[in-house]
Amino acid sequence: MGQLEGRTAVITGGSEGIGLATATRFVAEGAYVYLMSRRQSALDLAVAGLDGHATGVAGDAAVLADLDRLFAAVAADGRRVDVLVANAGGGGGSAGVETMTPERFDGTVALTFRGAYFTVQRALPLLSDGATIVLISSIAGSNGTANAGIYNASKAAVRSLARTLTNELKGRAIRVNALSPGPTDTDGFARFAGERGAEFRQHLAEVIPVGRIGRPEEVASAVLFLAGQESSFVAGAELVVDGGMSQV
Repeated sequence: MGQLEGRTAVITGGSEGIGLATATRFVAEGAYVYLMSRRQSALDLAVAGLDGHATGVAGDAAVLADLDRLFAAVAADGRRVDVLVANAGGGGGSAGVETMTPERFDGTVALTFRGAYFTVQRALPLLSDGATIVLISSIAGSNGTANAGIYNASKAAVRSLARTLTNELKGRAIRVNALSPGPTDTDGFARFAGERGAEFRQHLAEVIPVGRIGRPEEVASAVLFLAGQESSFVAGAELVVDGGMSQV
């Protein structure tokens, strides 16, 4: 029997990268998953690859009406939510304090922090007592990389949110934890690295103690740990999955 046998999971940002790797692992462990993604084509491919164990809902986790449609789809199938993974997020581009625009600020915060917060809020009526919530943060939330201040601060806010929500939802025995990945080999990483991809990977290999960037499947294994009963005494915590990059 899998670790999530018979459970229902919802994953935002679920059509590629860490989100899709998590969905794949959850299905292998017996779960049925609902995925949200802004890109319909990628969502269709992701759902097809999960062989009848997933439903896709196109939408933006920063848009409340889209979140409502996501959870309405779960309710229409007569299901409750046992695991919620708030994974959707984006960098919004690099800009320092001198050049940051209100539009870029709002766009980054809307998806990375506001979206995570309201994903939890909109899920609450369907969350089972004893459910687990995993908020995907980032090691960026604990560093001061220049020209990434809004993204970094948003990810720090996500990590902080795990603490507060743990306290607010303890009456329903709902555990909330944050997971902070380091550089991970996803399509999003490739887009971020751009033409400097090989050089950037080499630089990271030199500064990450394990000598390489992470694989989405490795992060998904950590998400599974927080989502399942193996972490039954873990709440309000941050699990860092970065090959030691931020730890040594």
